[in-house]
Amino acid sequence: MAAPKLASFPAIRSALKFYQICSVITGIGLLLLVTEMILKYTPLRVEVFAGGSGGFLWLAPVIPGIDGELVSTGDGVNLSLGILIVHGWFYVVYLFACFRIWSLMRWSLWRFLILAAGGVVPFLSFVMEAIVARDIKNYLATREAAAASDPVISTESTR
Repeated sequence: MAAPKLASFPAIRSALKFYQICSVITGIGLLLLVTEMILKYTPLRVEVFAGGSGGFLWLAPVIPGIDGELVSTGDGVNLSLGILIVHGWFYVVYLFACFRIWSLMRWSLWRFLILAAGGVVPFLSFVMEAIVARDIKNYLATREAAAASDPVISTESTR
């Protein structure tokens, strides 16, 4: 696989920062989503609401409907539904960040798939963020040091 060009290093640094931010937001969203699923689909059977008759922040029970689907009994803003929507849309942004860093670094398809899994496996986005940041920073530092010591390579690889 071809190595990234020295001229693309500023774009890689920018993509890394964007990936790190997206990774943390997606990881937090996924943990909130898992918490919401536990609250709703275990014997607790509640959803989180803001405002309405229960006060500022409260739990409303869900009951089985006619077709077996769970029906919410709360009023106010359904934060459980909001968590689902926000995580879903931000996962798309996270995938874009993964694709950007993957394509700039010219990694294998397997690496992209592992990065993408970070948004659906709890805690994996935090682990991957640390590994990816470490790997990329080390790679860039090594390549820049090699380019500084051998000026012929640095002019060749920027074309």
